Amino acid sequence: MDIIEGSATAADARVAIVVARFNRFINDSLLAGALDALKRIGQVSAENITVVWVPGAYELPLAVSQLAKTRRYNAIVALATVIRGATAHFDYVASPCSSGLSRVAIDMELPVAFGVLTTDSIEQAIERAGTKAGNKGFDAALTALEMINVINAIQN
Repeated sequence: MDIIEGSATAADARVAIVVARFNRFINDSLLAGALDALKRIGQVSAENITVVWVPGAYELPLAVSQLAKTRRYNAIVALATVIRGATAHFDYVASPCSSGLSRVAIDMELPVAFGVLTTDSIEQAIERAGTKAGNKGFDAALTALEMINVINAIQN
């Protein structure tokens, strides 16, 4: 039986992180978690990490797509926070962001880790950005690292 699994170490990997400025007070924690995972667990050097800031979650897919087209990165981590409010704005942002990022990953055949919080409240977002529920930025970076190794194992 042949089993393919990826490890979290990818010292030579080049990783881009795209972060939304909207809800930055939460996204800064997601970014810190992602950087911690890449450097400490993945052993990725700071020189191999690029951080790109965009206005909000809706803009993530376009920026991720442009980075993917450069073919300079082994994976991209997308980080943002979309909090449900009293209007339909949440639906107009969260769904296109999710489907757009998925489309980039498939079309470009590149791991795109989904570190976008979609929560009902600020409290839920805070819990997922480094308190009770862990740090989803850290988790997304680990996913990116593992997928780099899975893809490498499949191709080799």
